[in-house]
Amino acid sequence: MPKVQLLDYVAGNIRSLVNAIEKLGYEVEWVKSPDDVKQADKLILPGVGHFGHCLSQLAAGGFLEPVREHISNGKPFMGICVGLQALFEGSEENLSVPGLGIIPGKLSRFRDDSKSVPHIGWNSANTVHKGEQDQKEFYGLRPESKYYYVHSYAAPYEPGALEKNGWTVATGTYGDETFIGAIGKDNILATQFHPEKSGQAGLRVIKAFLDGKAFSPLSIQVSPSKAEPGLTRRIIACLDVRSNDQGDLVVTKGDQYDVREKSSVSTGGAVRNLGKPVEMAKRYYEQGADEVTFLNITSFRNCPLADLPMLEILRQTSETVFVPLTIGGGIRDTIDPATNKQVSALDVATMYFKSGADKVSIGSDAVDAAEQYFSSGKKLTGKTAIEQISGAYGNQAVVVSVDPKRIYVASPPSTTHHTIKTATPGPNGEEHIWYQCTVKGGREGRDFDVVQLVTAVEALGTGEILLNCIDKDGSNSGYDLELINLVKSVVKIPVIASSGAGNPSHFQEVFEKTTVDAALGAGMVSFLFHSPQPSQEIHHISNTLFHTLAAMSN
Repeated sequence: MPKVQLLDYVAGNIRSLVNAIEKLGYEVEWVKSPDDVKQADKLILPGVGHFGHCLSQLAAGGFLEPVREHISNGKPFMGICVGLQALFEGSEENLSVPGLGIIPGKLSRFRDDSKSVPHIGWNSANTVHKGEQDQKEFYGLRPESKYYYVHSYAAPYEPGALEKNGWTVATGTYGDETFIGAIGKDNILATQFHPEKSGQAGLRVIKAFLDGKAFSPLSIQVSPSKAEPGLTRRIIACLDVRSNDQGDLVVTKGDQYDVREKSSVSTGGAVRNLGKPVEMAKRYYEQGADEVTFLNITSFRNCPLADLPMLEILRQTSETVFVPLTIGGGIRDTIDPATNKQVSALDVATMYFKSGADKVSIGSDAVDAAEQYFSSGKKLTGKTAIEQISGAYGNQAVVVSVDPKRIYVASPPSTTHHTIKTATPGPNGEEHIWYQCTVKGGREGRDFDVVQLVTAVEALGTGEILLNCIDKDGSNSGYDLELINLVKSVVKIPVIASSGAGNPSHFQEVFEKTTVDAALGAGMVSFLFHSPQPSQEIHHISNTLFHTLAAMSN
């Protein structure tokens, strides 16, 4: 089996990249020392997180000069995400830390005056061609394909500036900014996107690098409509995972956060069992889901951290699912029952990243952190889980899951909280509401509103908001558009709509009537697999569903 060398320097989720490489028939050898770089044939430098942190780690390990030598000696090199950024002279993210300087130029932060930052989701990487006769696939990149990006800083594209020195460039467009999505020259390939998280299109890029095929004829002619550049809004499949009464981990779904069947003779109030997590995640991936989210709603307080069931679910899922995976639940400071020692939220998150997660979702602890942020006069302590995880892995690795519910008031002056006028009057005709933040799965309300929460966690370093709504959960009546528009108006980070989707039109509605960045569905797609219809027909329905939703999101 041919081999490829992978430089791992605590760069987030490496497991998915390893799984992708092995799926393509190559064996991974780990680079542990500078001497290993000198012996490497094909070298891949992945990277997730902060430019300064990643480059400092490489410098401290003595890797920078050996990597330069590897490249200058003409050996194959591939950089991914921060691995691409490292090739440039530097980045605004940390101007005091230099890059490798192989590509001229510096990275800058996306402007957030008209779009969410970080840039998260599926976007193009269109090769810049000199003319029609020059059009070829560059390392398998195709104009009709989309690739998964997650970054706040990018290398701005200046037409012709790099090409005149022999570089081939593929660009992406985010809002009114065009940036370098991939770049290559001779033995070098680097992608700002994550090919290991870009489905079959991404696997094709990795394979082209491993096989040494920089250029090949375009496989198909693409119509301009299919090759339209820019970010698509994401469709996220969510799996609520918990143990049932028999101790098995199953996918379930709540009705206003109640996951048990309504009491009856046949079910006896049993936990709703919608299937096996790994199997369902694979189905969602195969049917076109842009991302898969696991929300762990079971407590494993007496389980040693190294044996947490969700770790194994992530390991198995990442072997066959090549889109981003998010895990929520249990990301907090805790005591490991096996050692009786304190384990930080950062260490817990690291375990999940090493098992295949790309992002972690924080719930109730984020409310506590936000309350402390306001009570301290909006001071950053560096001690919260959000700050520690985003500091190590970048804010794009941290999602905060928000569980608000409507509180009706007679008029805005009757409360100190942020209110809006609602189109759905209250039980006594009230026309104004505020959204109360809750913890403990919605069981406990706080004297704290959703505007306070999302602005605080954004300041603490959160990269994305997963916006649930207790009033809408399990209702199949559509998303709470008023809540979504409120939150989008006060934060600049991406927002994911959640709770209430009952049919595809609800996705279309939320994308047309709000500027939300993504929409999450759980029960609507999960129940497809538990319909009395034949499995082949169910597969067709669910496949059609994701394709329909994808078309709506463009």
